[in-house]
Amino acid sequence: MIAAFLGLRLYSVLGRRAEHEEESVPNRFEGPENQQGGPQGQTQPPAPAPAPRPAQLEGVMPAVERGVREIASADSRFELGSFIEGARGAYEMVLEAFWEGDRETLRELCDDDVFDGFSAAIDAREAAGETLENSLIRVEETRIHSASLDGRIARIAVLFVADIAAVTRDHEGNVVAGSLDDAIESRDVWTFTRDVRSKDPNWILDETDEG
Repeated sequence: MIAAFLGLRLYSVLGRRAEHEEESVPNRFEGPENQQGGPQGQTQPPAPAPAPRPAQLEGVMPAVERGVREIASADSRFELGSFIEGARGAYEMVLEAFWEGDRETLRELCDDDVFDGFSAAIDAREAAGETLENSLIRVEETRIHSASLDGRIARIAVLFVADIAAVTRDHEGNVVAGSLDDAIESRDVWTFTRDVRSKDPNWILDETDEG
């Protein structure tokens, strides 16, 4: 799966959509007389069971769930499971591109501010004659951190918890920091944005923060 994601562009990993189906809302306005029986004591049929929530929304804060539903209402093609899967793929692609100094890929996946930050860090690294020999060992968790719809702009922040082995080498190949034998836990909150009315299905990395 990781190899497949790294071979694709943002269109593949964040542009995929599935038709969103409206969830039915159960009628919750039964009066007291309908709870045990009707006026003549007749037993009433049980109230319909609540519509199931998407598995990805279990345990999230109400504000997050509300934001996700607002985005889904504004864009019928939005599907939360596909988005989370694609966000994880984009996370892996951006990390690999930054470690390798691949500005072209970063340019496609990031907005101007985020790209400028990555590019400046790559410039500083190259000026110092240093290279990164990092490895993403595993992504332990991918979870929606916040979600909102501001007019036409959807914003979804995703928490990534990952184990990363990081090594920095100087121009002679000597290790100056880190170790490939000891992975460290990284917690990052990355925010992706998209104009829900745009024909362009791509989500763009708009902000990066520590989790």
